[in-house]
Amino acid sequence: MAGTSFAAQVLISIIPIVGISLGSVVVFFWLLWNHRERKLLIQQGAWTPSRFDIDTVSLLSGLLLSSVGLVLTVLIAIVDGFGYPLLGGLVPLSAGISLLIFVRFRAAERR
Repeated sequence: MAGTSFAAQVLISIIPIVGISLGSVVVFFWLLWNHRERKLLIQQGAWTPSRFDIDTVSLLSGLLLSSVGLVLTVLIAIVDGFGYPLLGGLVPLSAGISLLIFVRFRAAERR
């Protein structure tokens, strides 16, 4: 970065700070307005709680994490060999497999 000016370096370092700050403000106001909307719906008696299907979410998350983890594990093993960088693929792979095992146990429990 020897060729860039000091002002450009300052602007480049401020961009992530501004982006994270604005993103946090957006998330805060979304949560606030969502809370107020639910509160008004409860007061009017028009609110119905949504059903959360943990089996479907776990199955989808498990499949996604397993496939991403498997691809990362194979790619990192080919590029860098076996070592600490391989954890970047093994962690999502093990989390995905754990979620798939959880779904399997839940299905067996319901029978």
